Amino acid sequence: MAFLGKDSANVYLVGGVVRDRLLGIEVYDRDWVVVGATPQMMLDAGFEQVGKDFPVFLHPQTKEEYALARTERKAGKGYHGFTVFAEPSVTLQEDLIRRDLTINAMAQDEDGQIIDPYNGQADLEKRLLRHVSAAFSEDPLRVLRVARFAAKLSPFGFQLADETRQLMSEMTSAGELEALTPERVWQEVVKVLNSAEPSLFFKVLDEVGALQVLFPELDALHGVTQPEKHHPEGDVWIHTMMVLDAACKLTSDVSVRFAALVHDLGKGITPQELWPKHHGHEAAGVPLVKVLCKRYKIPKKVEQFALKVTEYHGVIHKGVDSQGLPYLKPKTYLKVLKACSALKDPQGFDKILLACEADAKGRLGFEETPYLPALLWRAVLHAANQVDNREILSRGLQGAAVGAAIEAAQKEKIAECLANFKVIA
Repeated sequence: MAFLGKDSANVYLVGGVVRDRLLGIEVYDRDWVVVGATPQMMLDAGFEQVGKDFPVFLHPQTKEEYALARTERKAGKGYHGFTVFAEPSVTLQEDLIRRDLTINAMAQDEDGQIIDPYNGQADLEKRLLRHVSAAFSEDPLRVLRVARFAAKLSPFGFQLADETRQLMSEMTSAGELEALTPERVWQEVVKVLNSAEPSLFFKVLDEVGALQVLFPELDALHGVTQPEKHHPEGDVWIHTMMVLDAACKLTSDVSVRFAALVHDLGKGITPQELWPKHHGHEAAGVPLVKVLCKRYKIPKKVEQFALKVTEYHGVIHKGVDSQGLPYLKPKTYLKVLKACSALKDPQGFDKILLACEADAKGRLGFEETPYLPALLWRAVLHAANQVDNREILSRGLQGAAVGAAIEAAQKEKIAECLANFKVIA
């Protein structure tokens, strides 16, 4: 590492970049570890220090992150409760053993040689997610990270090693997850919602008992029955995971994917004597979504969108009957359009329809079935937007009479649309 002016200092590519290169995944971000250097040496070489918990520096040209090799010792609760030792004497092997999974504990030197002291390449070939050492249990965030890796690497067929699953279960039982901050949990959820199959994240959390701790509203969906005619896939938990994955096939929008995840929380509190029916589950789910969003300080825009999907997905499904014909009254269509802000934000309403389409397709045997209600709802919205507000204002109406006239005209346009709508099933 000549730019540090010290022959004994060496730099290595580490972590995900090494793993992804071996898997043939395109690499966008690179992380480096520096062995044999001091913070002052990094600063003298023009690096900018950004790390607070341990020495991390930005390269003066590439702005990539360079961290000094370090060891850590548990000194408190949570993932911040560590004492960090970063000195030139720390070896690469000592740095790597503190990492979470063997496949993330590999390094590559400047000549391209892989340094693999903990058999990460072997686990890559076996498609195993295995923890590096017992130090794994000292950081509760790793339970979420491993679940996220399971989702991210699902296209490659990775499985959780039995001993790692057991360790994650023990961490959960010991109450380690209580030390996680809301913001950090949400960050992990956002990352996994951007993956190809985020349902695996929640399934792994379920396997190790973490779902009940972190997302009790989702855990409550286990075993809750639904009408078999409409839900041959089984209980609400299975359905919810299918809806989440269906949403990922339709859009990359995190708001839609999150709404798909929480849309049926109300079914989890339906009295068992009423099963398999869940009348009113939409409204019942609204406060549950609010509680979950408050717990993890989820952005308001994401929350508000999820609340609309939760409350109105049922009536949106009823937009057409089984023959593809209009089913509701003009005033009901207009009420829903207004409640969903469709007249002012048609793009936002289209996203709501995507979430509803995911709900419809997240059922066994319905995965490829066209979502007919969306066609009618878009037609109804277009019709309502054809009302000429300026013409109504020119009539000399005042106050509430203006709004009433506009609403009457919108209902009339919607009625015309419904009358001319053709059977599309």
